[in-house]
This record gives sequence, C-alpha cells and structure tokens, in this order.
Amino acid sequence: MEAARGHFGRTTGAAMVMALMAAAAGAATPAKPGARPKPRPAPDASLDVYAEPGERIDIGGGRKLNLRCSGAGAPTVLLEAGFGSDSLAWAKAQPQIAQRNRVCSYDRAGLGFSDGGPLPRDLKADVADLRALIDAADLDTPLILVGHSYGSQLVRRYDELYPKQVAALVLVDPPEQNVGEFSASYAKTEAQMAPRMLAMYRGCEQGARDGRLGAARPPSDLKNCLRPPNPNYSDKLNASVRAWRSKPAFWETVISGSQDRLSLYGSAVAKSERHDGKPVIVLSAEQPYAGAPADDLKALLAAREQTHLALIGTSRYAKRVTIADSSHDIPNDQPAAPAIAVFEAMEMRKQIGR
Repeated sequence: MEAARGHFGRTTGAAMVMALMAAAAGAATPAKPGARPKPRPAPDASLDVYAEPGERIDIGGGRKLNLRCSGAGAPTVLLEAGFGSDSLAWAKAQPQIAQRNRVCSYDRAGLGFSDGGPLPRDLKADVADLRALIDAADLDTPLILVGHSYGSQLVRRYDELYPKQVAALVLVDPPEQNVGEFSASYAKTEAQMAPRMLAMYRGCEQGARDGRLGAARPPSDLKNCLRPPNPNYSDKLNASVRAWRSKPAFWETVISGSQDRLSLYGSAVAKSERHDGKPVIVLSAEQPYAGAPADDLKALLAAREQTHLALIGTSRYAKRVTIADSSHDIPNDQPAAPAIAVFEAMEMRKQIGR
C-alpha cells in the first residue's frame, strides 16, 4: 500500500518482500531503550477531502471508479499511483501540478472509493479500466501520464496500446527489473518468500469476509493486516482508510495483483518497447533502498540502473533526473518533482513540434 508510503509496489527482492510484509502488518520501528517519544504532529486537516469520494465514474458493467480532478490547463495530466495505493498517494503532488494543468488522480479497482473488479487484477485489467475511465470521464487526450512505481508499468503499457491518447510519459522511480541477472540467490529467496506473503494476505481476506477485520479490535490472528493510524491524518481520514482496507475487495485486489508482480518484474525491459515521438522523463530516487544489506543493495542498484537506462532508451526524446533527498516515495518526499517533470515534458513537446 504505497499510500502508506511506498511499500507494496516494491515486491522485487527478498528484502523488499520482507518490508512489504512488515508494511502490511503495520509494524512500527521499535524505539531505542530510554529514548523519548517524538511529539505527535498535528493532523493535516487539508487531507480530509480524501475521507470522502471525489466523482465516482460509471465505467460500465455496474462498476464505478473514484476520480479526483483539479486545476486547469492543457494537456490534462493523469496520475497513476503505486501498487495497492489510492489517489491519496498524490495528495502533496497533485496541487503542485494543478497550478499549470488540469490534473486527475483516481482509485484503481478495489482501492479507496472504487468498486472492485473482475479477477485477475493484473496489468491487463488495470489498463482496460484506465481506458474505460478516460472514455467515461471524457478526459481530453492526448494526456500526460505520470506513473509512480507499479503505476509506471501501467502507463508504459497504456502508451504501447493507445499511443495517440498519450502526449508524454513521466515515470516516477520505476521499480527495478531483472534482479536475478545480478543476484540469482536474491531472486531465489524472493520466490521463496512470495507464498508466505500471499498466505498472510489470504488470512486477511478471510477476516474481511467474516467481518472480523473491521472490528474495533481485530482478533490476534489478524493483527498484522492493518497499519496503525497515521499521525498525519485526522481520525476521520484514518477511519476511512481503515474501512476500505477492511473490505474483501481490497484484499482480493492485493492478492491477485501480487501474483502478477514477480513475473512482471522478473525480466528486463523488452528491447521492443518503444515510446518514440514523445517525451519520456524518468525520475530516479537518490535513496531508494535505505537499510538494504550491502550485497542486496549492489544487485538492486545494478538492476535499477539497467532498468532506468533502458527506459530512457525507448524514446529519442528522453531524459533521466535524479531526485535528491528522496526515497522511493518521491511524490511524498519531493512532491514538486513530478510537477517540474510535467512542465519539462510540455517544453520538450514544444521543441519537437508536438
């Protein structure tokens, strides 16, 4: 749930799988003995808008997806969050983009205020939903598509299928692909960890179906399913987030999507992938793997370098920017960065006469 700050989307690598399980469990970092607890910050009341739906768009088949649009100016920008994340992931970045452009974020199927969707919830299903949403909401195309983490996979695939609807791509810290080339043991451990992760999720799904997960105090066997309240959120927003993550549709989405992740990231960027004729901007976090062991870090950085270089090689009009003082969660750590990238993409389009 990258809306909970960037964990679910990085399912590549055993260390990342462990971090993902801890994130889902809501595991808090234990305080050092004798350390004084930090004072709780006051909740950000401006975020309470995310405790309610924006505009629920009927995409057909009796399903609605929650859309949030703001600002004015062409081209329209559409934001794709990371895996398991809803539109709240863009709460800091969307207002910055809205200063120059109309910009929309949305909740994918089973997340936030959107209805669940038919299984499997894989990349193909998410791309199909995005096409239906763009059509049903009558969004002006071509769009600038901005994708964070897993969202970068989604916007890349969308452009391959519907290039006339895409003006430019901004890929925000795309996850590393093909780690196995740099560490076979890492890839093996990752594959061994995946069943444990899925088993935990299935237990959470059953608890949601039984109505036990949404209880004020879930039973001990479900204590690892939900994160504790976010101190930056009001009680209202925390209750809203907890409510949709306590629904079976959320866990169905996470389970089905997680089964697709290892294969999705297991190979390198295809040499056939092309985004020619339009700007492609890759934003690379300066500190994407805080706390990773040295051997794992070496493999992850090598795979990420290979991935990001391959992506800027998919277009004649591409650039890569390293975002200082940022973890993988660039939209939260440096929310101006996506806005600057959108502006640069617009300028690049002018230079190439598009």
